[in-house]
Amino acid sequence: MKTYYTPVNEISRKWYVVDADGKVLGRLATEIADRLRGKHKPTFCNFQDNGDFIVVVNAERVHLTGNKWNDKIYWRHSGWPGGIKSRTAKVVREKSPTDLIMMAVKGMLPHNKIGAAQLTKLKVYAGAEHPHQAQQPELLDIK
Repeated sequence: MKTYYTPVNEISRKWYVVDADGKVLGRLATEIADRLRGKHKPTFCNFQDNGDFIVVVNAERVHLTGNKWNDKIYWRHSGWPGGIKSRTAKVVREKSPTDLIMMAVKGMLPHNKIGAAQLTKLKVYAGAEHPHQAQQPELLDIK
């Protein structure tokens, strides 16, 4: 059986707006990652980027369950000896609330060139305003 391959000029991409107010971070990120990859479409192909554009608003109002605001730690390393740094989820939200959603979705996408291309279709904003009204995005209700 041959693998179906959608020609590039036939790929249709829609724009969606997701309101993150009151949503749990992990459940929101999994749905966004599936939409960015195009797994909700019957033409899904894992070696092709045919997902949709996602605009996330109210990123500063996303929730974490339990005591994760203080217990969840984000690590990064400079590459030099002793260059490891850590921040809690609360500090990340105070400094840049959009980074929480970006990091969660990035970890759920493929770690290659296709994943990087899919991540560019994610637009995250801390407040309720976004500059993508010209694309006429539809409201995507994620529970």
